[in-house]
Amino acid sequence: MKREYSFIIPVYNRPDEVDELLASMTAFESDFPFEVCIIEDGSKQDCKEVVAQYADRLNITYHYKDNSGPGPSRNYGMSKAKGNYFIILDSDVIMPADYLTVVDKALNENYLDCFGGADAAHESFSDLQKAINYSMTSLLTTGGIRGNKKAVQQFEPRSFNMGISKETFLATAGFGKIHPGEDPDLSWRIKKAGFKTGFIAGAAVFHKRRISWPKFKQQVTKFGMVRPILNRWHPESRKITFWFPSLFVLGFVASIVFAIVGVWWFLALYGLYFSLLLLHAIITTKSLKIGFMALWATVVQFYSYGTAFIKSNWYIGLLKKDPKAVFPHLFFK
Repeated sequence: MKREYSFIIPVYNRPDEVDELLASMTAFESDFPFEVCIIEDGSKQDCKEVVAQYADRLNITYHYKDNSGPGPSRNYGMSKAKGNYFIILDSDVIMPADYLTVVDKALNENYLDCFGGADAAHESFSDLQKAINYSMTSLLTTGGIRGNKKAVQQFEPRSFNMGISKETFLATAGFGKIHPGEDPDLSWRIKKAGFKTGFIAGAAVFHKRRISWPKFKQQVTKFGMVRPILNRWHPESRKITFWFPSLFVLGFVASIVFAIVGVWWFLALYGLYFSLLLLHAIITTKSLKIGFMALWATVVQFYSYGTAFIKSNWYIGLLKKDPKAVFPHLFFK
């Protein structure tokens, strides 16, 4: 069957982001026909006028609905889309010109019912955005699980850059109402239903991340809370690596205690790691300032995720509490 692509983009109070995203899509190098579906998720600051400005350059539709969160909004968009292969994006991404060419070629060579791609930092991004991108994607921080081809076994496509066939969407009913975590939940349900998922190398997007230090801390804290819930729903998804940030935090506390009683070499190992991380970040980002910011972003990421993961495991894993009762803010009604 010939693939007809529909981009599904939920948005909430972000007209400026939508403008940048749509502008980047007008620069696609490929001549594949595609549709763009914008789903306004109950925004007070809508992007209807922005969308209208691209009506003569893109095959674009605009849908306004009551606020229900990103998962149900994506499902709504896929139910309205005319294509047979959906590509789901966050509104805070910018598209490389060759994106659709790379995706179509990869699907021709090795068809996937659901795919995910990496995220990267655009040269126009702020220093903070580049620093956080490093902490979220580096081999020295997350093991490269968000875009390193060698680290994507059991890859869970993420909804900032995710493709899913119409057949797969209809068979699985799409995303659930948890957020964050709706994308790995769907990825595992897709696998259980017998569909093929995977990673497409080269199909990266520039992920701006609408972020500040407090928002970043809040985001990774929620990631830590969600993971034990997903582990309960999908036991086969459990990995020892999910414990690394928590063990890192506990180990750091222990190393300080050891240092107080005169045993310094545990703390020295942490010093060596942070030194290597700083050097790698400076070289990777080509900036001394961003390198130091990336170091702090890693500390925030490990501490926030690690402590939240321990807390969630206590309630969800050990006490067997109802996730919706313990963490109601993670679920849309």
